[in-house]
Amino acid sequence: MISKIRKWVMIGMVGLTILCGASPAFARSISLKDAGVALWIFVVIGAVIILLQLIPAAILFFSFIGTTSAMVFRARKLRRKRKLRWEC
Repeated sequence: MISKIRKWVMIGMVGLTILCGASPAFARSISLKDAGVALWIFVVIGAVIILLQLIPAAILFFSFIGTTSAMVFRARKLRRKRKLRWEC
C-alpha cells in the first residue's frame, strides 16, 4: 500500500517538475541586444573551434580521394600492361 502511494507521489513530482520546466514563461525569444561580451567571446571561440575541425576533415577527405584514384589508375595501368603482353 505504501509503495503504491510512494510510486504515485514520485510520478506526480516528476510530472510537476516537467510542467514547471516546460511552461510558456520560459519559452521566450533570445534578445542579442542584452548579450554581453562574454557571450560574444564564447560564440567566436566556438565558431573558430568548429572551423578548425575542417582542416583534418579536408586532409582525410583528400587523402581518401588520392588513395581511391591511385588504386583506380594503378588497376588501369596493370590492365594496359597485361594487354600489351598478350599482343606481343
